[in-house]
Amino acid sequence: MPLPSVRVVEIGRFEFQEMPLQAPGEDEVLIRVDVTGLCRTDLKIVQVGHRDLVLPRVPGEEVVGTVEAVGSGVRQCKPGERVYVYPGMWCGQCPACRAGAENLCRQMQIMGFHRDGGFAPHVTVPAQSVIPVPEGLAADAAIFAEPLSCCLNALERASLKGGEQVGIWGAGPAGTLLARAAHARNARPLNIEPDQRRRELIGGVATAAGRLFDVAVVAVGDRDAYREALAHMAPRGRLVVFSGLAPQDDRPEVSFNQLHYMEQTLVGAYGCCHRHGQEALAMIADGRVPVADMVSHRLPLSQLDAALTLVAQRAGMKILLYPWQEETAG
Repeated sequence: MPLPSVRVVEIGRFEFQEMPLQAPGEDEVLIRVDVTGLCRTDLKIVQVGHRDLVLPRVPGEEVVGTVEAVGSGVRQCKPGERVYVYPGMWCGQCPACRAGAENLCRQMQIMGFHRDGGFAPHVTVPAQSVIPVPEGLAADAAIFAEPLSCCLNALERASLKGGEQVGIWGAGPAGTLLARAAHARNARPLNIEPDQRRRELIGGVATAAGRLFDVAVVAVGDRDAYREALAHMAPRGRLVVFSGLAPQDDRPEVSFNQLHYMEQTLVGAYGCCHRHGQEALAMIADGRVPVADMVSHRLPLSQLDAALTLVAQRAGMKILLYPWQEETAG
């Protein structure tokens, strides 16, 4: 019996629908989804929409699976291989692509936003987006490649150097991965998190009081967090705008005199590039960035409603969904 996919039909409402399985095109790969990750962006897509969302849409930009079929022009993978899917499809020709910033491609098509994603038993993806999973790396670990890739892009945009103090506002999955990636870069990260449950989950969390940071990364969509991060940057400090804000909050106060006299910098970080996915998989596989302890819930895709509630309530850490699973795994 065909298994259903999740389809957002309008903002605030999704349905479980059986969707026909289509053969991949010439430069496409058909993937059986082994596991898909759930994040706050998925909650945003369902509840309030997103700048890049085109409806109706199967969401899910975090996918690890097994290749089932390939198009006639595909040479980089074959059926039976385990792969992680970089969620973007880029042109390779525009100025951003030529500069190594394909995440800003003028024609970028993002899985789960512009084209259907992984909240489904199968997903068809461009062959250019497929990255092999290292031998021996479990799918439940490889799925962290996408959020870790975004963190690596943020630290790259910050021009992070070894030994620097890094303040990370938020200790959810993104904030935790940012801290672990910064530590792997020989920096000195510290998470700032007001939520006691999150502090207990991650440990090593402090307040920003009395501290100045060489790099500040805001991993929560909170205007006050940005205001606090700006106040705790060291001379020549860099603030990474990692999390977006709701439209009504999109004008946090910035002292341009502070930036001028302290030679501070604000940089944006949105998504990730293909190379970040390759690096993320390698860092997870060799243990530089541990992830196993970050999985708090494993649920079948059919329990998406419950999973979204957990995300909205910040009641866990990383939530993994399994399209082929009928019963809860834990």
